Amino acid sequence: MAGYKKLSKRPSLRNAIVSNQVTALLWNGKVETTLARAKVVQRVAEKIITLAINTYKDTVTVEKDVIVDGVTTKKQVINDGPKKLAARRKIMSMVYDVQEVRVKDETKADFIERTKDIKHPIMEKLFNVIAPKYDLRKEELGQGGGYTRIVKCGPRRGDAAERVIIALV
Repeated sequence: MAGYKKLSKRPSLRNAIVSNQVTALLWNGKVETTLARAKVVQRVAEKIITLAINTYKDTVTVEKDVIVDGVTTKKQVINDGPKKLAARRKIMSMVYDVQEVRVKDETKADFIERTKDIKHPIMEKLFNVIAPKYDLRKEELGQGGGYTRIVKCGPRRGDAAERVIIALV
């Protein structure tokens, strides 16, 4: 993540902070932080979302042989294409993996059934929810970018740092 503000932190800590906040932004939709951090998070998040938008449609359908009770059957499986796979790996290096949580009043069996095929929930959300939403927005408005918004909230108590909320549009 070269080319960004230093945020008065050493590189490993700075990269961890930015990755953590970008992950929280993509997972929750908004994050409250300082203005300097929000500007760095905005740059990284916009690049990640653009990469996902450009590659989310790249899929390949493959037939696989499945053996059930000694009987071989063919099954259609949808795999990521080479561009989407490369983008997924690049994005996974920039964000942390978030574990799915049970919703209120959901039984353990229902939770396991809902999440049994999902290995990386943040990637699934990015490629299946966020990217199609912003691709449709891009086609309607005829412009790319501008996926995040920074709203100022005033100074923070204690050190008077400018608080902001960065949110997905």
